[in-house]
Amino acid sequence: MAAIVATVADRVETGTSAGIMTGTNAVPRPAAVPNQDPSKPKQPLSLEELMKKHERAKEESNKPKFMSKKKREALAARLAAEEKAQKEQQEKELRDKRKQLEREARDARFGEGLAWQTEDERNAELKDIRKRYFGRQREKRKIRRMNDKKFVFDWDEKDDTSTDYNPLYKEKHEVQLFGRGHIAGIDVVQQLKDKGEFYEAMLEKRRSEEQKATHEAARRRDARDQAKMAKQRHDTRHWSEKPLDEMTNRDWRIFREDFNIACKGGNIPPPLRSWDEAGLNPEMLKAIQKLGFENPTPIQRAAIPIGLNNRDIIGVAETGSGKTLAFVLPLLNWIISLPQLVREQDIDNGPYAVILAPTRDLAQQIEDEANKFARPLGVRLVSVIGGHSREDQSFKLNQGCEVVIATPGRLIDVLDNHYMVLNQCSYIVMDEADRMLDMGFEPEVQRILEYIPVSNMKPDTDEAEDQHLLAENSRNKAKYRQTVLFTATMPTSVERLARTYLRRPATVNIGVAGRAADRVEQRVLMLSEKQKRNELVKLLDSMEPPVIIFVNQKKGADVLTKSLEKMGYRASALHGGKSQDLRERALSQLKDKTKDILVATDVAGRGIDIKGISMVINYDMAKNIEDYTHRIGRTGRAGSSGVAVTFLTEEDSKVFWDLKEMLKSSKNSVCPRELEQHPEAQHKPGTAVNKFGRKETL
Repeated sequence: MAAIVATVADRVETGTSAGIMTGTNAVPRPAAVPNQDPSKPKQPLSLEELMKKHERAKEESNKPKFMSKKKREALAARLAAEEKAQKEQQEKELRDKRKQLEREARDARFGEGLAWQTEDERNAELKDIRKRYFGRQREKRKIRRMNDKKFVFDWDEKDDTSTDYNPLYKEKHEVQLFGRGHIAGIDVVQQLKDKGEFYEAMLEKRRSEEQKATHEAARRRDARDQAKMAKQRHDTRHWSEKPLDEMTNRDWRIFREDFNIACKGGNIPPPLRSWDEAGLNPEMLKAIQKLGFENPTPIQRAAIPIGLNNRDIIGVAETGSGKTLAFVLPLLNWIISLPQLVREQDIDNGPYAVILAPTRDLAQQIEDEANKFARPLGVRLVSVIGGHSREDQSFKLNQGCEVVIATPGRLIDVLDNHYMVLNQCSYIVMDEADRMLDMGFEPEVQRILEYIPVSNMKPDTDEAEDQHLLAENSRNKAKYRQTVLFTATMPTSVERLARTYLRRPATVNIGVAGRAADRVEQRVLMLSEKQKRNELVKLLDSMEPPVIIFVNQKKGADVLTKSLEKMGYRASALHGGKSQDLRERALSQLKDKTKDILVATDVAGRGIDIKGISMVINYDMAKNIEDYTHRIGRTGRAGSSGVAVTFLTEEDSKVFWDLKEMLKSSKNSVCPRELEQHPEAQHKPGTAVNKFGRKETL
């Protein structure tokens, strides 16, 4: 403020007409008032007015001013040029500075004027000086000992004096004869090349224009394929980073190893990497995304492409691996490809597909899972199982449906009473086939398959493996009959059934048949009958619901359920002695968390899928290892982990050996010492050890 006042006073005294400068902005003098009386003395400008004018000028200069595009480009170019010049100047200064430092360092090390010499040159000069004044050091000749019997005929390279003056020893003379390549013109490679060019030129003259175009296209295709193969040989990307058309056989092999997939059979299509590559109907893909299925499971990756090709399948996978969607999705995809009018006209001919399940509970579970996709797509499903009114089921069948989900016994009853026919059934699924045959349903299954027409059976030839032929055939309702068989184990009875009714099937193995999932931690406790109840209470107090407890007897399930309810636990029972309504109620109570514990027999051991089962307790050990495998498969499903606890007594000695082998093969389970060292666990049931220590089959 003082500087401004001094400047103003100075300008007023000197009478200059220049503006007042403040910083870089000039404030001009105010113009004379035209009506001012000249006789009156001039009044100096007030300080406040000068300050206001200065502020107004500053605001005007700070306001953004419009610049045309040309001016902006010119300004940007000028700024860029200035920046570049400044950068180059800095780099030049740095280079000069570095050179100066290097020069000073060389002078300090070697002395001024010797920095241009290399170290080798200086060493050579010092060596010559030493030779001049000290003389040449003569090497002593090596004297061969008299006892050296082996004479060395080769010259020492140091003794060879001919290389100093004779250039012939340095450059060998090449023989120049007629021809190229080999001596005397005998070049086999060149002869074959000339022969090929001769025949190619001769054929080129004889080809027509159409043949020339075809030949050129084939040549380009071969060149493209060779370039692609050369690129693939040096491609080190992971299979997840490659598009589908760039996958090599090695990538598919690594992919199958990553998901533990093993396939047998000819012309098997590659597995799915994602849902987008499945070739499913867009509406079905929307339903998959809506239901939250992000990625296919291993059995779905391998089985869905085979099912979409109308190929017979034998699927062997661990429990809880997602087998239901593996056969439901290809089935629904084929049905919705048929026109709606055709489907309505064929109501009287029966369903297009039949899904067989060993138990009512598994059939209802398949119906629930399939309806999640079938209802949005307009596909009608009907379940034909025991425990429900036959008249209600026949009424639903008369209204028409595309898919029937049934147990073998009730389906035979319906077919024998002519409530339904299978005149156009061309898709048969047998889920849990091993359990179905173990329960004695093999005659019923064979009778059901006899009801299905044989006019559309696949031929037992290579045509049953031809992908293109099968895909073309599956585009209409009169396609080849497709039989799909899913199982967790592969006993002889299942193999016999597959050989009889399947044509050139593709076998898909996920993991090891009959083995529990590695996600299930198996714990075994050696107890007496009296200790079981106390140990069970300890486990229930430390667990998170829901929990399934398996027993062997129906009466034992009811007694244990009542005991748990008296102790304050929310428990329900499920076994074959209860009606279908009570069984469904027990399952729904466990699913909606009204009950925390389900006490069940082997009825719930197969196929029942309840999400979030944290623990399975085998209060009574199963009678065989197959039932044990399916029991513990109720936990650790769909990629989650689980715990299976088994109470063993001396009465379970028949399964000791199988259980020990299963625990040893599991990655996250430990075989207790009492079981491992038990005499009954040392040899397989049905064998004995003779006096020589060898096992013999009894």
